[in-house]
Amino acid sequence: MRPINVAVVGAGPAGIYAADILTKEYPGATVDVFDRLPAPYGLVRYGVAPDHPRIKEIIKALRRVLSRDEIRFVGNVDFGTDVKLSDLRPFYDAVIFSTGAIFDRDLDIPGIDLEGSYGAADFVSWYDGHPDYPREWPLTAKHVAVLGAGNVALDVARMLVKPADEQLTTEIPDNVYQGLKVNQATDVHVFARRGPAQIKFTPMELRELSHSPSVDVIVHPEGFEIDEASEKAIQATKAVRLVADTLLKYMEAEPTGAPHRIHIHLCQAPVEVLGEDGKVAGLKVEVTELDGTGNARSTGEFKTYDVEAVYRAVGYKSSPLADVPFDDTDNVIPNAGGRVLDLDGEHVPGTYCTGWVKRGPVGLIGHTKSDAAETVANLIADIDSTPAPEHDDRDAILRHLTERGVDFTSWDGWVALDAHEVSLGEAVGRERIKVVDREEMLSRSRG
Repeated sequence: MRPINVAVVGAGPAGIYAADILTKEYPGATVDVFDRLPAPYGLVRYGVAPDHPRIKEIIKALRRVLSRDEIRFVGNVDFGTDVKLSDLRPFYDAVIFSTGAIFDRDLDIPGIDLEGSYGAADFVSWYDGHPDYPREWPLTAKHVAVLGAGNVALDVARMLVKPADEQLTTEIPDNVYQGLKVNQATDVHVFARRGPAQIKFTPMELRELSHSPSVDVIVHPEGFEIDEASEKAIQATKAVRLVADTLLKYMEAEPTGAPHRIHIHLCQAPVEVLGEDGKVAGLKVEVTELDGTGNARSTGEFKTYDVEAVYRAVGYKSSPLADVPFDDTDNVIPNAGGRVLDLDGEHVPGTYCTGWVKRGPVGLIGHTKSDAAETVANLIADIDSTPAPEHDDRDAILRHLTERGVDFTSWDGWVALDAHEVSLGEAVGRERIKVVDREEMLSRSRG
């Protein structure tokens, strides 16, 4: 087994798991993990709500992986701008793409482009302090609709009604705190087109909605349908049963009179965002019913809700990468077990993918481990037939980036930035305050 050097593009959980598995399964392997941001961890840092510290515990495990000698973090390198696939191939035996899915999936209904209609992914990036997003967010709407029945929809709803001062136990930047402090939202309506056994909330996320004393969770009884397929799902799967039970408890509970409310509406499918003077003025939904199989069918009955803002949380999608095959229908890199395929269905030698850009944005963070294991197993199986790179000096790629004027950051740079964020938090009795500005991130990374 010859020594190999592999590039991973994307420093989120999927890429880091791939680097970890490869270096454990293949003695002599070294890995460079590239990311377009100066900070690693991807979705865990910029896609998980700040008031989810338990989920963010995964960062400790990811940190242990990236701190190993055979794995190197190279940040602030934008694939497609700073480097292309043809730039990486001379330096690496293989390239693994793990760029995830960071953009909102489209929702093709009338009025979705009105002012006041937003993608959930953009809002998540704002409150998570992503450096490439605006520092301010319009939070003037008192009544808001959230379209979707997954955990992101719950995160958006919770962040819209949870008072800013309750967020001071988290790592939110000051601009996010200041924005939430003037937030006008009192009622957030979450819409799911099917019933309690089909929605994709996890039990923990759903229970956490009521943890704030300032928020009442109201599940409206209309649409709380359990058909034959729903009953089977509830009996067969503990998580489905817990979600259905929690929804039922919310539905039966008396409101406390809290100043903010999250309304959950089941079996209601959005059909149009209503507008006035070019701005969101309401939402039109169609009442649906379950058909016995767990699927929803139309009833021809419609309702309207007065809302001044709409957030679509109907899923994420990946984006194309320069000179890498891409399936524009499924929004993934075409692949067979992680082997990237060209237009003829043939494996592009030395090129692989893992994570959401491989299989689509489904599953929780932990699911990416088995996904990475499959990709790495195929990479190792192919290595004897994969040509060796032109350069066998591991630092040659760093010299190449320097010559091209790429201001890349290192693992030591991230450690310095990480320590700075922790020190900002300690000064005010918090665990961390996230740095948002990219130039400040780079400056702190340089020490």
